[in-house]
Amino acid sequence: MARETKLEDIVSLCKRRGFIFPGSDVYGGMAGTWDYGPLGVALKKKIMNEWWKFWVEGREDMFGVDAAILMNPKTWVASGHTATFSDPLIECVNCHGRFRADKLGDFPANVTKEQIVGAGIKCPTCGQMAWGAVRQFNMMFSTHVGPIVDDTSIAYLRPETAQGIFTNYKNVVDTIYPNLPFGLAQQGKAFRNEISPRDFVFRSREFEQMEIEYFVRPDAWKESFESLLKDVHFFLEEKMKISPEKIHELEVPEEDRAHYSKRTVDVEFDYPIGREELMGIAYRTDFDLKNIERESGKKMEYRDKNTGESFVPHVIEPSFGVERLIMAVLCSSYSEEEKDGKTRVVLKLPENLAPYRFCVSPLLKNKPELVEKAREVYNNLREKYGNVTWDDSGNIGKRYLKQDEIGTPKCVVIDFDTLEDGTVTVRDRDTTEQIRVKSTEL
Repeated sequence: MARETKLEDIVSLCKRRGFIFPGSDVYGGMAGTWDYGPLGVALKKKIMNEWWKFWVEGREDMFGVDAAILMNPKTWVASGHTATFSDPLIECVNCHGRFRADKLGDFPANVTKEQIVGAGIKCPTCGQMAWGAVRQFNMMFSTHVGPIVDDTSIAYLRPETAQGIFTNYKNVVDTIYPNLPFGLAQQGKAFRNEISPRDFVFRSREFEQMEIEYFVRPDAWKESFESLLKDVHFFLEEKMKISPEKIHELEVPEEDRAHYSKRTVDVEFDYPIGREELMGIAYRTDFDLKNIERESGKKMEYRDKNTGESFVPHVIEPSFGVERLIMAVLCSSYSEEEKDGKTRVVLKLPENLAPYRFCVSPLLKNKPELVEKAREVYNNLREKYGNVTWDDSGNIGKRYLKQDEIGTPKCVVIDFDTLEDGTVTVRDRDTTEQIRVKSTEL
């Protein structure tokens, strides 16, 4: 029976093989930030590109936008973030450690100090039970724009990409006038001053989102909601190759939904840290566009091309976190196999997501004729596919194990037979089987 994958396995692999490093690692790190190495940035870009191809380029009813990270502060007043975007914070009077209060146990978001004390919760840092009062902590990062630092120059790093879509809704309607229903999609950075970032890249202070705001007639939201939810499953299971058995739907009850949502389904994944939200899809009604109307004084109506009827569209939002999707892909792909008393770590990434499609090696690096031929094959494959790597370090067995760990589907080895008949050895990552084929047929 295969050993259950632990979070430490994923973290260790990511640092060992150059996927993900702690942010500012050379200076001791910075909590809640992560840097992507050569393999990590390749995996990340492939995931984001697959998302864009599926949701935007593969559909007639989707269009892309790319809004600025810094936005007019009225944006966050209209959206409710200025007033309500907060988490409960509690401080230990003894060691001054600060924690997200509702995560210290099974508590609601409005947890009180008395509930925490009553449950016998001790400080995770010092072990004392010396809690201060619970207070709300706004998670938006604030900054100042321009040369003068005062109350009029305050701005925020966006805590979500969605509002950049809503503020551009009217621009899109006025310029390309798409048929309803239609969606606007955006990928980009978001920032949240998390009280206690944790669980690797699962909850961090700087992250990327891939969000869609899908605009519909008010009476047609249910059909669109179900259709988009079905597409979410197809994308996760067919494009990301995440096992359907590890994906679950949670119909979020009214008391737990965001204030703007009339229906929310959280799509959860069985991470090593437990079953947690991978992405969500929410019916936001006309909450955002109505708020923009109120704050800006500009109409957000859509005029139907056929009937001439004008109305404010309702919105369905599929929202993906890039880092959570990366974690799900890594966890789904990671495996350890015992063979001949040795453990082989294999990252069984689908070919469309693997950082490298091929690894090309000369059987012996001290034989110029093999190296020259291997370089020829390498250059041809690199020109054809792009994501091809070269490896001539160590013996061939160690090269195979290294490529297994980083998820390379095929290893191509040039040996003396190649010089005679033009065939190469191709080894499959998942089965370890080897076949010989013409190098020109790769």
